[in-house]
Amino acid sequence: MLRISDAERRNRLAIRHGLAAPFATVAEVADALVGLHGSDPATVFLSLRARMEGITIEDIESALYDRAELWRIWSMRRTMFMVPPDLASIMYAAATRDVVADERRKLLKMFRANNATIDAEEWLERVAGACMAYLEEVGTATTAEMKKNVDGLDIKLTVRQGTGPEVTTSLASRLLMLLAMDGRVAKGRPAGTWRSSQYEWLSLQAWAGESLADVSTTDAETQLVSRWLAAYGPGSFEDIKWWTGWTVAKTRRALELVGAEEVVLECGTGFILPNDSGQVPDPEPWVALLPGLDPSVMGWKERGWILGDLAGWLFDRNGNAGPTAWANGEIVGGWAQRPDGSIAVGILRDPGAEARVSLNLEAARLSDWMGPVNLRSRFPSPYEKQLRNG
Repeated sequence: MLRISDAERRNRLAIRHGLAAPFATVAEVADALVGLHGSDPATVFLSLRARMEGITIEDIESALYDRAELWRIWSMRRTMFMVPPDLASIMYAAATRDVVADERRKLLKMFRANNATIDAEEWLERVAGACMAYLEEVGTATTAEMKKNVDGLDIKLTVRQGTGPEVTTSLASRLLMLLAMDGRVAKGRPAGTWRSSQYEWLSLQAWAGESLADVSTTDAETQLVSRWLAAYGPGSFEDIKWWTGWTVAKTRRALELVGAEEVVLECGTGFILPNDSGQVPDPEPWVALLPGLDPSVMGWKERGWILGDLAGWLFDRNGNAGPTAWANGEIVGGWAQRPDGSIAVGILRDPGAEARVSLNLEAARLSDWMGPVNLRSRFPSPYEKQLRNG
């Protein structure tokens, strides 16, 4: 079998992820990375900024909210991604459809436990329809406005979390999230700054001018694995299974349908797309400061070839990556924004004097770009906390 070294994998990452060769548009970045992680709003902006020359916060906001170039979708592993519309349809059919069915069952079960005499199915369809009708009438609305104006949406549900005490949860938040997962509603501009997570709701069809396309499950799974291999290959079977959130059987079937080829990696066996065995030229030296949950960190389960032994510093206990500092394809440390707005870069393994200087210059540029907004990652790593308070 073909052997692909860690150095070659790092060259592929540099070029294909736009870190050594920037992209021109927001959609190109999201497409090349098979989506941007959207769980933390700041990740989307900072991931784009790291891969596009001259992009401003206003440019990104216009692309996201005015031109609908990227859609939010809850997909693999119940993670939120921001992706171009065609990829949203693929992800929905490959992963989200099952998530929606599961969340719908949970909501119906919860409602029946609180309202045994009411037809839960009929009730859910009625309230969901009322939500859509209201949004079509007013255009955009906050959750609070919808609870006030949509009959039945202000209900509180009492649930028991495992063996713990009963807790009260809002029907509105769960139902609106279900409608968003199902591609019926979308989140509009946030209230406040670009790092805010408080959004207004709107109809996806009215906002974007189109809805999710109908893609068969098998075709979607095949396309999704093909895109992952193009962006992240070579990767191991465990990488692909973890990233997709699929079973062993489903992952194996998709790889067979793609015609993926096995290769030998320094850490074991991996897969590439057919005819993707050519070497990538060495890129020019580069550095990057990537945000928490950036796809170039979260794209693999087995990250030793880029991360070394730094996981304990740069990931939280749940496996979420914090901000990372990169030099020539390897993670060499982390960074954080301090209360005064400055960016502190911490080095955990020496990348050399030239890269150190470049990282400090990049920190100054990033601080200027972010302006008055003070950033704290949604899932901070131990090292980010240390740098922020140091």
